[in-house]
Amino acid sequence: MVRGAVVFSFGPFELDPERRRLTRDGEPVALPDRHIDILLLLASTAGHIVSKDALIEAAWKDVAVSDNSLEQAISSLRKTLGSQRDGTPFIETLARRGYRFNASVERHHARQSDDTLDALLAPYRAFVEGRAALETLDRDAVARARQAFEKALVTAPDHPSAHVGMANACVLGFESTRADAIPDIAALEKAGHHAREGCRLDPASGEAWSTLAFVLHRAGDTREAIAAARRAVTVEPDEWRHHLRLASVSWGEERLHAAHRVLKLCPGLALAYWFSASVFVARQAFGAAVEELRAGCASQDAQRKESGRFNAVGLHLLHGLVMAAQGAEERALEEFARELAFEDEGQLYARECCANTWYAFGAIRLRQERHADATAAFQGALNRVPGHALASIGLAAALRTSSATASRGRQPHSAPNIVDVAMIKSAVLALDGKHTEAARVCGDALAQAEPGSAGWMIPVDPLLHATANGGAWAQTLAALRDRAA
Repeated sequence: MVRGAVVFSFGPFELDPERRRLTRDGEPVALPDRHIDILLLLASTAGHIVSKDALIEAAWKDVAVSDNSLEQAISSLRKTLGSQRDGTPFIETLARRGYRFNASVERHHARQSDDTLDALLAPYRAFVEGRAALETLDRDAVARARQAFEKALVTAPDHPSAHVGMANACVLGFESTRADAIPDIAALEKAGHHAREGCRLDPASGEAWSTLAFVLHRAGDTREAIAAARRAVTVEPDEWRHHLRLASVSWGEERLHAAHRVLKLCPGLALAYWFSASVFVARQAFGAAVEELRAGCASQDAQRKESGRFNAVGLHLLHGLVMAAQGAEERALEEFARELAFEDEGQLYARECCANTWYAFGAIRLRQERHADATAAFQGALNRVPGHALASIGLAAALRTSSATASRGRQPHSAPNIVDVAMIKSAVLALDGKHTEAARVCGDALAQAEPGSAGWMIPVDPLLHATANGGAWAQTLAALRDRAA
């Protein structure tokens, strides 16, 4: 048993200011931190009117929020507390004046059992430990974090942080399968549910909105994703994680600005370099892309000596693709080899990234007419991602079969957008030497696509080889630059 500090007692409830917890008949009641702040101020001034401004200041500090945020919090508190024995609410609204706590409040020392304390801390502990696990982007750690959040939600089903953590675990679970023929859509849908619950339970949580942004983007709702990410950044402008999420869901200048903001707040984060380089690739500003990628590759390599967060893969792959697009094929192959060394690191995207690296390796060898090496590389991609359409096309070409025949039945079950499908068709045409037609197929798809990052890899895709056939691809590449402005 442990002795508690002074607590407020009213009805069946006890509110502990020191440990920031509410219990009902000795059982823990889950409340968001801001709701705790509001309830503490009301209970400590029971019988007196507290202005809206005072309550907003207590709960949101320097974050600018509207009266509606306070009204939602008061409404949620009323639902949690219920009514007093005489049927009156614990919290009274006084129009244009504020709120008043109507219950009789006693102050005394409370004693809590260790089991109760542990139950109260469980959702907070799960969130802290779970988020740290998720941010490693390690496959096994993500699975463990999901189990931890599931347990936390049993203990505290209305705790916003538990829902936010669960949403992140589920969406990363989906991410680990996104290259598969049948990705885990159920995990993505579950992530959407928990992300929305997190926002509903704590509308002023930047973490909740940032998580919802990532989930919405993966579900294909880019506009709403950007809006949610912008809200997260507005709520907590100095939290680098929110800027990273904004970079992941936005495009063009907004992605560049967000990525560079991340690097100011969290220097050396490899993922931020990847996001900024992707915009420069789409613009065909290869010099700027290489500058970002060199720094990003150094950060990716440094991860092996650190136990940092958001460990990245893919920087060496993208660096190699840019090198190849500029004609430096041997340097490109060296970068690909460096990328493949990360395959066994356990990173969430490592399997997909290595499949893409073997595909790129095969495309360069095919270009060099080293068909045996190309065949082995394309097969390496397909061993990791059996539905890899571009690797299937490359393999067919390496084996000197009909590329058109190879492409049939090899397209993904659900391509993310029409531009990806167009790139598959264009690769077949490019291998047949029909670059003008290949460029037209991609150009038509870009014209139909929603604004965003679709097709950004076209300038460096090694089978399309657009930069070596600039005349045929000029109009399509110009359209891609405009999209990345």
